[in-house]
Amino acid sequence: MIAGVDEAGRGPLAGPVVAAAVILCAGGIAGLDDSKKLSAARREGLFAEISARCTFGIGMASVEEIDSLNILWATMLAMERAVAALGVDPREVLVDGNRCPAWRWRSRAIIGGDAIEPCISAASIIAKVTRDRIMIAADRDHPGYGWAANKGYGARVHLDALDRLGPTPLHRRSFAPVARAYLNQ
Repeated sequence: MIAGVDEAGRGPLAGPVVAAAVILCAGGIAGLDDSKKLSAARREGLFAEISARCTFGIGMASVEEIDSLNILWATMLAMERAVAALGVDPREVLVDGNRCPAWRWRSRAIIGGDAIEPCISAASIIAKVTRDRIMIAADRDHPGYGWAANKGYGARVHLDALDRLGPTPLHRRSFAPVARAYLNQ
């Protein structure tokens, strides 16, 4: 009953921040690692196995929440929502990073935890795949920004499109390149 928690999407210019909480199943899951170290295909395979065999919850903070709270507090909110979405109270929550949200669960922050704690690795994979899928779908609704490839990060194609096409409702107004784009409209 130990849950791992991680997030995806703190740095992008667009889209929500997504957090996941995972309580690993009996026997664990082979091949877990920090989601950033895995190929997209491997992440998808592990996502399917984790979601079929383990207890997990997903929490998000919207672009509006990011802009009103700031990215740190929006991330904490997404993490809290992810643990609440588990549907059970874990005995302890292990959080990737250097701080835990102010919540009701006993928890520990572990820097680099997504590479060393399997339950956090699993949460990292669930969060990343979920957010990537959101941005791939958003790319179909807002073509030209390259979100299927860059997932909302400040890649050159995204920044050029921001200048050329302007911001979308999925852009984070509180992030400097987006704020500049709003001023230049």
